[in-house]
Amino acid sequence: MDRIDAMRLLVRIVERGSFAAAARDLDVPRSSVTQGIQELERRLGAQLLQRTTRQVRPTLDGEAFYRRCLGIIADVEEAEAAFNGAKPSGLVRVDVHGTLARYFMMPALPSFLDTYPDIQVQISEADRLVDLTRDGVDCVLRVGELPDSSLVGRRIAMLKQGTFASPEYLARHGVPQHPAQLEGHRMVGYLSQITGEIIPLEFLVAGKRQSMTLPASVMVTGAETNISAARLGLGLVQVPRYRVADDLSAGTLAEVLGKFPPRPLPVHVLYTRTPQLSPRVRVFVDWLAKEFAARLSD
Repeated sequence: MDRIDAMRLLVRIVERGSFAAAARDLDVPRSSVTQGIQELERRLGAQLLQRTTRQVRPTLDGEAFYRRCLGIIADVEEAEAAFNGAKPSGLVRVDVHGTLARYFMMPALPSFLDTYPDIQVQISEADRLVDLTRDGVDCVLRVGELPDSSLVGRRIAMLKQGTFASPEYLARHGVPQHPAQLEGHRMVGYLSQITGEIIPLEFLVAGKRQSMTLPASVMVTGAETNISAARLGLGLVQVPRYRVADDLSAGTLAEVLGKFPPRPLPVHVLYTRTPQLSPRVRVFVDWLAKEFAARLSD
């Protein structure tokens, strides 16, 4: 095993916290993983990993060497690509909300893979903010304000929002013309993944943001269920406009209080704080940003 391969091996073990998981990711025998790390530690004269029955963690020397390896591997990949004209290659692991994937990412993914035939994309879907290192993910696509995090965030889009309800709901409760007329109305309670509390409705009134929480008979944590509840007449919802475009065309939902919109939602790509992104992750993130811009301009 050459030095660069050994560095890649160490990086994967640290990120996955497991020899077995690293072996699966790199498609090499477990014995080769163990031997490669032993040779690397012998060459450096330092213990890089602490092994327990449950997890593998880097030592202080291992953490320092891991950080240096990240930059070296990225530099080598970029230098090779620039020298021989090769396009980026390898596996990109991305975690994304399903609705974002289906609307913004999947339609153009075939063209991306045609452009970069040596890149493979592994897509996972989770509502929680994944641990990129523990879960072995290269980047995460998320909507909303960024939590305090050691991750780096690149904002790639702003999603316009609106307030929507079903025609049946509006026939029962009336069509409000101003947020002050929402007394007697109900909302579908969308629960925050961070606080567990219902996220208030928000309106821009006379240049100022106003928030209010209406009574809710139904509380949900899923984006799809949120809109389904609105279609069934269970209350008002505030969601990105792209999510309900088909409903507005079909008449299953209608917009209300359009003159008092909630603030747009930012979309970020999050990745670990490394000296530089690997070429395959960088081109994937750049492509995502272009796809969001193209879809939102339609």
